[in-house]
Amino acid sequence: MNNSPKFAVIGGGSWATAIAKMLCENQTEICWYMRNQTAVDHIKAEKHNPNYLSSVEFNTNKLKLTTDINEAVAYADYLIFAIPSAFLNTELEKLTESFEHKVIFSAIKGIVPETFLIVGEHFHKQYNIPYENIGVITGPCHAEEVALERLSYLTIACADAKKAKVVAQNLSCKYIKTKISDDIIGTEYAAMLKNIYAIAAGMAHGLGYGDNFQALLMSNSIREMKKFIKKVHRMKRNINDSAYLGDLLVTGYSVFSRNRMFGNMIGKGYTVKSAMMEMSMVAEGYYAVKSAYKLNQNYQAKTPIIDAVYEILYEGKDPKSVFKKLTDKLD
Repeated sequence: MNNSPKFAVIGGGSWATAIAKMLCENQTEICWYMRNQTAVDHIKAEKHNPNYLSSVEFNTNKLKLTTDINEAVAYADYLIFAIPSAFLNTELEKLTESFEHKVIFSAIKGIVPETFLIVGEHFHKQYNIPYENIGVITGPCHAEEVALERLSYLTIACADAKKAKVVAQNLSCKYIKTKISDDIIGTEYAAMLKNIYAIAAGMAHGLGYGDNFQALLMSNSIREMKKFIKKVHRMKRNINDSAYLGDLLVTGYSVFSRNRMFGNMIGKGYTVKSAMMEMSMVAEGYYAVKSAYKLNQNYQAKTPIIDAVYEILYEGKDPKSVFKKLTDKLD
């Protein structure tokens, strides 16, 4: 690996746009892959993404834009994936380039539905990428606040601390502070689970529960997350660190949280389909809850909040009555 590795961002959404912005603060050039040719043409002409974080103006001299994922993979030493987990497999099917000697970081907060694996495990098992070449980028951080250059914090997790530091240095700037972690599995599961709990928080709000219940729900959520992750991957970790608790809180409370917004609409009586159409953005927690629920059939962790969200979204149960039962299980 040379001293100044090349980076590629895979994805065209808000988080991909935010990551491209951070990298451009440090790199003379990055490659940016997105499927949408119209968006690529717009960025070249107008210097901003027409669909996401359109207030962010890019120096297009720093962007090597492409709609060919193979071009991005061939270009970069470090690949940062920031596309919804539900679409990852479809994108990877286009690959002819090899991942050999590539370092892959996931900024995806979900489980790959085809394999029921978190993204890091998916790359490891499906593409034989060693864990020391796989990493995770987690919050607490919303793309919208990166666009506004509000002070935000990222946790960069990788089994190889040197590679975590390379990514941390290239994402750090005056409004982004970074720390590194070796808990690649735990941080990635936390990033997936917090979206489910944010949907629950949104549902509670939509149903008319107040701040007192929200606080109770969040404190139960972090304990439930701890139990789940411990079953999946036992190691020494402090669940109160920002990568776990901090990320849960910002996703559960922020006005920028699409998962909370999605839950809020369900609580107010929208169907899943109508809520998704109204939002026009992917709420990762919708896919994550199905995966987490199925995974937990094996692990048998006690997860009443995950179970409640699953019953409402996938079994069509009435949110009001499900939450009434859930309130008796929380303390």
